[in-house]
Amino acid sequence: MLHGAFFLSVILLLLGFSIQARADEVIIKSHGFAEFGELKYPEGFEHFDYVNPDAPKGGEMSISAVGTFDSMNPFTRKGRAGALASYHLESLLVESYDEPGSYYGLIAESLEYPESQDWVIFNLRPEARFSDGTPVTAEDVVFSHNILLDQGLQSYAEAVRKRIPKAEALDSHRVKFYFSPDFPRRAMITQVGGTPVFSKAWFDADPENRRLDEPRLDPGIGSGPYVLDSFNVNQRIVYQRNPDYWGWHLNVNKGRHNYDRLRIEYFGDAIAAMEGFKAGVYTLRTENNSKNWATAYEFDAVSRGDVIKDEIPDGNVPAANGFVMNLLRPVFQDIRVREAVQLAYNFEWTNESLQYGLFRHRSSFWQDTALEAKDLPTGLEKEVLEALGDQIDPSILTEPAVMAHSSKPERPSDRRNLRRAMKLLDEAGWIVGNDGIRRNAAGEVLKIEFLLDSPVLERIVQPFITNLQTMGIEAVLNRVDFAQYTSRRREKDFDMVSFAYPKSLEPSTGLYQQFGSEAHQYSVFNPAGLADPAVDALIGNIVKATTQEDLYANTRALDRVLRAKRFMVPTWYLDVSWLAYWRMYEYPENLPPFSSGWLDIWWVNGDKEADLKASGALR
Repeated sequence: MLHGAFFLSVILLLLGFSIQARADEVIIKSHGFAEFGELKYPEGFEHFDYVNPDAPKGGEMSISAVGTFDSMNPFTRKGRAGALASYHLESLLVESYDEPGSYYGLIAESLEYPESQDWVIFNLRPEARFSDGTPVTAEDVVFSHNILLDQGLQSYAEAVRKRIPKAEALDSHRVKFYFSPDFPRRAMITQVGGTPVFSKAWFDADPENRRLDEPRLDPGIGSGPYVLDSFNVNQRIVYQRNPDYWGWHLNVNKGRHNYDRLRIEYFGDAIAAMEGFKAGVYTLRTENNSKNWATAYEFDAVSRGDVIKDEIPDGNVPAANGFVMNLLRPVFQDIRVREAVQLAYNFEWTNESLQYGLFRHRSSFWQDTALEAKDLPTGLEKEVLEALGDQIDPSILTEPAVMAHSSKPERPSDRRNLRRAMKLLDEAGWIVGNDGIRRNAAGEVLKIEFLLDSPVLERIVQPFITNLQTMGIEAVLNRVDFAQYTSRRREKDFDMVSFAYPKSLEPSTGLYQQFGSEAHQYSVFNPAGLADPAVDALIGNIVKATTQEDLYANTRALDRVLRAKRFMVPTWYLDVSWLAYWRMYEYPENLPPFSSGWLDIWWVNGDKEADLKASGALR
């Protein structure tokens, strides 16, 4: 990012921003916000490049969900919310799918902020309405911000309260957020710009029964294009397009939200869900099971072309999938134990024998991007790491970035890796007894419970558990129901779980909740319970970054340090999205790199739908 009024003025003029000079600062007014560089779309743009502005409206998108739900409040701290339960809510800004870190006005028609980004004012669109016809006001925005602090997740509330000390309504359509001088400015504007906006009047009408942190089957009202039509608990949820939605004319909505209805069918397990798709009970399926993708789509509807099996390139950073160790458990305090646990996993055999060779092995938290740490640290990344001094292991500077270990694919257990792992356990003081079980000097058994809620993962995890048992660890796999799993995850009541850290090309304050110390004991986004001063320092550097070079160097350093901590067994990733759908769905030729867009930029071809129904393929 260029500094100084002259350079900033040049950039802003190129972007079509308007600048109002004040005595002591430059005030920027814009139709959107970019973390770095320039917005792609100028003020007054007609529509996003990746949509079909003439996409027909109508038809239905139907998908599946596995498990149960007992609430339509997506923010509840108890129970499990229904699928798409927050889809009726909107925010001040909306993200672009073809440029990372760029956002455009949705409820807000513009925003203004000083060059220092000490505060931001959002100018709300006067036509914005909730689904009951009442206007969306600045008071609603302030209320939404405050109720998330008072009744939202503790880790979120504590982090945001320190960084955003005040929000105020300047008038009915202008809201101002103030940012603490003690924290960097990066992602502050997008943080508040992405906050869901609730109706204050709806909550105030019954404050005892309309709490944000309690389950309820009334979702409340939002300002979005869809409203809840009906539901049958644990069976079905239907949303319908609001014919009176206020925002159809907006450039950010052109070619989007094309379905009349969104329907979610619930199934008791993954097998039943697959059979439901084959029977046409629902019509689009996002596949995450390699066995299914390789073998389950050999049915008549696919053979005759009624169902399309599609692989869509995904330009997002692959989610950092893996098996996470809970560092709050004493057994995982020793890094030698953690490395030994990693060595028990055989990706190569798992991928070839159980996953049909469809995946690639992940090492980095920012795999296959410019943010991935590689080889030895050099240049600015090395300088960043050196500045951490004795907060990091010296080997981080002298050895290549930790890579996922390789294993032989011929059998589930790689004897070389298991021997290495058992030596590490011996060194850590966990000695094998006559009964083949490892104990420490105090006689405590080395126990590890792997908590699961998915039968799909069970067959993947079981060989890993067997290898741990071979090493003398009393390892067990415990699959529990969805409600119990959700509760135990929230309470950090587990040894190991499967988890995927979402990652972006412009990481920022979200890293505090994923890897930071301040909420490590209870943040659901930090399942490892990681708390490390070097990690905190690097996250601070990332959030403070004012140039892409600073951002990349510090993120690579963080990636290197996280991998060296060995709190996660890295597993697999894909650079495509697997989608199967009945042929009535169509999408733009120029799909964006950062979203497949099936929920909001695809549409239904009415003629194809009618043909499928006439042939009896669909009901």
